[in-house]
Amino acid sequence: MTKSARKSPRNEVEIVAPATRQLTMPLPELLHEELYGAVTRLGLVALSALLQQEVEELCGPRYARGMGDRPSRNGTTAGSLALGGRRVEVQRPRVRKDGKEVNLATWDRLASEDPLNRRAVEQMLIGVSTRKYGRSLETVPEDVKTRGTSKSAVSRRFVAATGAELDRWLRRDLSELALAAIMIDGIYIDQHVVLIALGFDETGAKHVLGVQEGATENRESCTALLRDLAERGLDTRRSTLFVIDGAKAMRRAILDVFGKRALIQRCQVHKVRNVVDHLPEQKKDSVRKVLREALGATTAKTAKRRLEALAGSLASEHPSAAASVREGLDELFTVKELGLPDDLVRSLSTTNAIENVNNGIRRIAGRVKRWRGGSMILRWIGVTLHELQRGFHRIKGCRGMKDLVTALRTRDAQLDPPIDVAEKVA
Repeated sequence: MTKSARKSPRNEVEIVAPATRQLTMPLPELLHEELYGAVTRLGLVALSALLQQEVEELCGPRYARGMGDRPSRNGTTAGSLALGGRRVEVQRPRVRKDGKEVNLATWDRLASEDPLNRRAVEQMLIGVSTRKYGRSLETVPEDVKTRGTSKSAVSRRFVAATGAELDRWLRRDLSELALAAIMIDGIYIDQHVVLIALGFDETGAKHVLGVQEGATENRESCTALLRDLAERGLDTRRSTLFVIDGAKAMRRAILDVFGKRALIQRCQVHKVRNVVDHLPEQKKDSVRKVLREALGATTAKTAKRRLEALAGSLASEHPSAAASVREGLDELFTVKELGLPDDLVRSLSTTNAIENVNNGIRRIAGRVKRWRGGSMILRWIGVTLHELQRGFHRIKGCRGMKDLVTALRTRDAQLDPPIDVAEKVA
């Protein structure tokens, strides 16, 4: 039996070709960029062999006579293909017939698959700047001519890829999603506000539904976002739970589009923050504690009673804080009154889920040093949301989503009671 390798000096590796020859080189040298360069050369050689094989199938053996009406060889021309995040110049064989160029299927297939846009997006998302893009790529042999790694080239690819992705994403159909709850929140970037809608289907899975850019979080922007979702298939004829931060413009927009089908839950974390902002520093901690204890009460009735008592104690010295406690009080406990499991109640009583999404946007988009208008902001947010969605988990307490769905369908039946047959005939 032939041994495949023999003992080599320390830090060396032996490569054995079956029944031919063997090559020994120092291990550090083998694992350095020379190995990548060697693999690159072998890949280019293999590509050339594939192209020559197709040319021979089309034209027959070189210098053969009497090939009839077959295409003929017509030299080579410079071309380029994507390799390792850049374009590499390759000599492409030319074939002609009756004075017209004959396409090579091998070349057309490789040229049509351009991963450079995807590579540029990936590099930008992990924090590589356009100026340093070339340095982030694997090295290639010096005699291999390359292009497409300049700042402007990378920027063009990134703009093209993110623009196409945003357009596709904003037009996708939503009718197949069985949504039970929707969270909406805005994120401010460079004097622009972008509204984001995050949906939760009947299993608790999260879906980014859409975005809307504007100057402020006003009623018009909110309504435009919701109408866009409806036009793309979101069912406005079924009761849906909306979790919002308490913005009045957002609330009015939801009622404009969904009417009585909308159940609105105001974020309890935002409520605590809004009340405390009306108080002096020495009062904030104590009132914050009372607010949290009241919001965590077992029943909505008990929680409301405690909050009314707190508002009464604040009314004399801090009337603005008292008014903030009472404002939208019933909508703080919409979820609690549906009889859902405690863990799902906690998840749907705040906008924490979409706040986490916004934090992810800030982390990635925060690398941009200069914004050039709303279109650029939307492109970055779109590609960031696509990236974040890959890591989404189901909402905490997702096992209780079936109870939420039951409560919503029960409400639908109450809003649309079945018509009695005798009444219909009469």
